[in-house]
Amino acid sequence: MTSKITADPSLGRLADALLIPPFPGRQAPGWVLAALAGGLAGVTVFGPNIDGAEQLGVLIARLRAAADEPVIAIDEEGGDVTRIAHRTGSPYPGNAALGAVDDPALTRAVYQALGADLAALGVSLNLAPSVDVNTEAGNPVIGTRSFGADPQLVARHAAAAVTGLQSAGVAACAKHFPGHGSTSIDSHHAVATVTGSMELIAARDLPPFVAAIDAGVRAVMPGHLRVPGLTGELPASLSAAAQAGLLRGELGFDGVIVSDALEMRAVSGPYGIPEAAVMAVAAGTDLLCLGRDQDQAAYLSVRAALVAAVQSGRLPASRLEESAARVVELRRWAAGARSAAGARSAAGVRSAAGLEMGAGAGAAGADVGMIAARRALRLDGSPRPMPDPVLVEIVPPPNIAVGTVPWGLSGWVAADRVHRVSTEAGPGSPAGGGPADRDIDGILAAAAGRPLLIVVRDAHRYPAAQSVTRALLAARPDAVVIEMGLPVWRPPARAYLATFGATRASSRAAAEILGLTSDLTQEVRAHGPDRP
Repeated sequence: MTSKITADPSLGRLADALLIPPFPGRQAPGWVLAALAGGLAGVTVFGPNIDGAEQLGVLIARLRAAADEPVIAIDEEGGDVTRIAHRTGSPYPGNAALGAVDDPALTRAVYQALGADLAALGVSLNLAPSVDVNTEAGNPVIGTRSFGADPQLVARHAAAAVTGLQSAGVAACAKHFPGHGSTSIDSHHAVATVTGSMELIAARDLPPFVAAIDAGVRAVMPGHLRVPGLTGELPASLSAAAQAGLLRGELGFDGVIVSDALEMRAVSGPYGIPEAAVMAVAAGTDLLCLGRDQDQAAYLSVRAALVAAVQSGRLPASRLEESAARVVELRRWAAGARSAAGARSAAGVRSAAGLEMGAGAGAAGADVGMIAARRALRLDGSPRPMPDPVLVEIVPPPNIAVGTVPWGLSGWVAADRVHRVSTEAGPGSPAGGGPADRDIDGILAAAAGRPLLIVVRDAHRYPAAQSVTRALLAARPDAVVIEMGLPVWRPPARAYLATFGATRASSRAAAEILGLTSDLTQEVRAHGPDRP
């Protein structure tokens, strides 16, 4: 195989035109720079590549200097899924918070600000927004990444998000086609099945993708999702019926189809990464992604598999040429869009956003992320003052899509007053996880005479979180419960605050409304939790 590739370097270059691999470290490796100079479409940047905005800007500038307008992709949804702010939490609330506010102008402004941040760093393709309609409350992978459970609500915010990102000069990518919201399995682990007939899917899951396409979205990402009435046993990510038939044929999408990460077990398990790559391209995919922990060897194996598939006649060279042409068009668009967007500053974007949202949104120049996070808050009850509170954070199991990102209210509470409780089973824990009774007793003893805050995250998905919360409330009915995921399960609390996400912005907004910060403003008290 090596001799054939060497004998036909143009075929290797053609395969490279479809690849945006990751790389390790915070500096560009020599192999990446050489591949970019030799025709590699671009790269995907992940959290481990990032040590702050200045370092990332230097890294991306080095990558961009290696080729003419390479694709610099990032999976920056904002909200709970952030790569740029993985050490601190995102300054923007996520889609669930924006959907709770249901102001498309606000969504557009948030995504425009996010896009301006990315454009300033040199990013050209954002693998966002998630436009899944989250109709399955127990969905283990979408949740707060979705604007909501109503197709029309999600559709109008999908269009707003696409418009906002792309107006800042960054290509948007609507995902996960044809919709991951009705599933009960995380496709990082196995193929997820989209429930319902094709008629139901058309009414429930497709409207946001139609809206995104109508808004001019430059890319769409199929999910590793089995749709029995459409894809048979294959996931949409490997199905020509889903990509060439439904997405391009019926919905008329003519932009770039970007794969979800090929090492996800839904496709790498049954097929292996190289074979999944070949199947994806055969189905209609134009750009192939590998996830954070893949390396040069994984990239080379995919490249070699594509070359071998063409050499064997299994994959027509014209299929690669067609995709390469779409990727070239995306790169041209990115150059023109960045130029058209100009050197719009983040402050300018936020000022325009404040004016766009109308009276009461805050002074011109106020941070649009905080404005959105405050407007998303929903507070039931009237918590008493919170001097020197005890904080209990009930920690759910890690989520692969989200990764390890700081969250919660510990930044506004004295460190010795913070108690963290895992919902994962362990020694001394009851069935299903959570603390033993003696741990609850210890928390209650520590909280004697002090305000008690209980922070949960998607408590509806974790019986242990519900059990711990009930036990604490039974002894302390005055405790305030703060839900930083989806507010599906309502505990018997006198005061209950929902943030619709666990970002830095949402955490700060919650701290403000609870009086934990020193700069709580009258505007927040008046408009934060209840503004429509």
